[in-house]
Amino acid sequence: MLRSYAIGDVHGHLQKLRAAHALIASDRALTGDDQAPVVHLGDLVDRGPNSRGVLDFLDQGRVEGQPWVLLRGNHDRFMQYFLRPGCKPEPRRPDLDWLSPNVGGRETLASYGVETGMHPDLAALHDAAVAAVPGGHRDLLECLLPAFRRGEVFFCHAGVRPGRALEDQVEDDLIWIRGEFLDDPRDHGALIVHGHSPVEQVTHYGNRVNLDTGAGYGGPVSAVVIEGREVFVLTENGRVPLGPVG
Repeated sequence: MLRSYAIGDVHGHLQKLRAAHALIASDRALTGDDQAPVVHLGDLVDRGPNSRGVLDFLDQGRVEGQPWVLLRGNHDRFMQYFLRPGCKPEPRRPDLDWLSPNVGGRETLASYGVETGMHPDLAALHDAAVAAVPGGHRDLLECLLPAFRRGEVFFCHAGVRPGRALEDQVEDDLIWIRGEFLDDPRDHGALIVHGHSPVEQVTHYGNRVNLDTGAGYGGPVSAVVIEGREVFVLTENGRVPLGPVG
């Protein structure tokens, strides 16, 4: 039976991310399995105080060859596009500015020592950001995956377009979709494990599992282990089985 670990939205909270990894390490010690992948569901950056530390941690793991899978969230793509030549807007939401107070880009840049109010215009701010963000972090943002399939489980940041084959899903939906996916009770061909839409606790809806427990708003970064289609929340007291609500 395939075993996978997954970690929900991080939003720049390094200590919460480390705590999630510590829970996974404890579970690995019991199973003896040090190769099961750890899938990070995206939204690694923004809102929290240490997006730089989060990307440092994940980039170091990548260099060390850790069995980690890093997915792209909409906030990660905001940062990715901002750092590209021309300071491009997020393609799905060109109306939404990464530097708007509710998005979190200002906090991310501050973690690199870039104060947004200290630059005369957007071009100067972009140049300062590119100079401050290490090349390894920019490479990591470019290499994030839109989704990951393992056995009976399909991992993505936001969800999938109902009625479309999993292999035909497009990134805009995988990192942005909400209502059409969240309100659809149909089986999507695999158990969908996602984040993006905050809930108070990890929740299993039968066809999907939501791991976004609101780290960007003061909540924890949650971790689960999945064996086949069985889901267990990882806690300091070990595994807690997670069944479908209702």
